[in-house]
Amino acid sequence: MIPEFYARDGNGIPTAWIKRMRESMALLTPRFSADRTVREYTEQRYLPAATAFRERAANGGAVGRQIVDWQHAVEQGWGLLRFGEVRVNTSAEHHVFEVEIFLNGLDPNAVRVELYAEGINGGEPVRETMTYVRPAPDTEHVGVYQTTVPATRPANDYTARVIPQRPGVAVPLESNRILWQRR
Repeated sequence: MIPEFYARDGNGIPTAWIKRMRESMALLTPRFSADRTVREYTEQRYLPAATAFRERAANGGAVGRQIVDWQHAVEQGWGLLRFGEVRVNTSAEHHVFEVEIFLNGLDPNAVRVELYAEGINGGEPVRETMTYVRPAPDTEHVGVYQTTVPATRPANDYTARVIPQRPGVAVPLESNRILWQRR
C-alpha cells in the first residue's frame, strides 16, 4: 500500500492509493458508521434497559425489591461459600465432573456453578453450566453440581467456579462476584 501512495500520475495524484481507499470506505463505512452504532446501541442496550426498568418498577417496584433482597442475600452468604470435593470420572469420550458446593444457607438458585477452561489458540473459553443434581448426603447446606464435557482436553484444563445468577439481573454488571475452585 505504501508504494501506491508514492506512485503518482502526471498531476501528482496517487490514483492506485485513492482507488484502494475508496474500496475500503465502500466496504467498511456501513460497519463503522454512526448510524449503525446508534441503531445497534438502541436495539441491544437502550431498549432492553428501558424494558428492564419498566419490569422492575411495575407494581410499586416489587421486582426491584426482590432483586435488592437477592443482592443482599448473595452479599451475606458469599463469604461462606466454599468448594468441597471435586470428582471426575473419565471415559474415552467424556469427563463427568461432580462438584460439591458448601452453600451454607444460600439458595442453590441464587448461584450458577460453571466449569471453565481457557480458550485454545486464541479461541473462546469453555463455559459449561453445571446442573444442581442433589444435596450432598447427610447435609442440607451442600449442593452437588454435575456436568459432562468432551474428553478432547485433559480434565485438569477445567476449573469450577461459582457466580451469582438471577433472572433479570445483568451479571457481572450488577453483581460481579466470582468464586474459583482452588487446586
